[in-house]
Amino acid sequence: MNQSHRAQSRQHNRGGTAVGFLNELDSVEAAAVIYLRLWCNGADSQMQVRNDFICTLGAEKGARALQSFEQLCDLCARHGRRPLMRHSVQCKCLGSDESCFANFIASAAMGEREDAMLIATLLVRADVAPLVSNLAASFGLALKQMHLSVPRDVTPYPPSNVTTLH
Repeated sequence: MNQSHRAQSRQHNRGGTAVGFLNELDSVEAAAVIYLRLWCNGADSQMQVRNDFICTLGAEKGARALQSFEQLCDLCARHGRRPLMRHSVQCKCLGSDESCFANFIASAAMGEREDAMLIATLLVRADVAPLVSNLAASFGLALKQMHLSVPRDVTPYPPSNVTTLH
């Protein structure tokens, strides 16, 4: 592989560069990353996300949390500066894009609106940042209400045909 090809490959996967481990995150940040991975993993994993929200938060709150998360993922995909790089669902590593997403959700959930807006502009176009920030706050607050624990290990789910780094 020549140097030019290696440089292009690094740039293409830069958002997937491992910057830590999931178990180093707090519960809201880790859940944000895991649910993002699951959502992007396909229909079966999306059903698991739906079930988690409904079972943990109840039908009404769970449906609202799910709607916020679905809209957030949709807007990030449609208006993202570039596709978010993700590791596989069972991977213990934390990629740089995933770290950014986790910090975004946590900042929004804690009411740190200015920080959340700033991070949102790294993920999506500036005109979409206020909307995704509001959705991130709703989603993050729902994660806080779920009283999740920090993951010791990532539960394996069947891999999908979505390309991930590891």
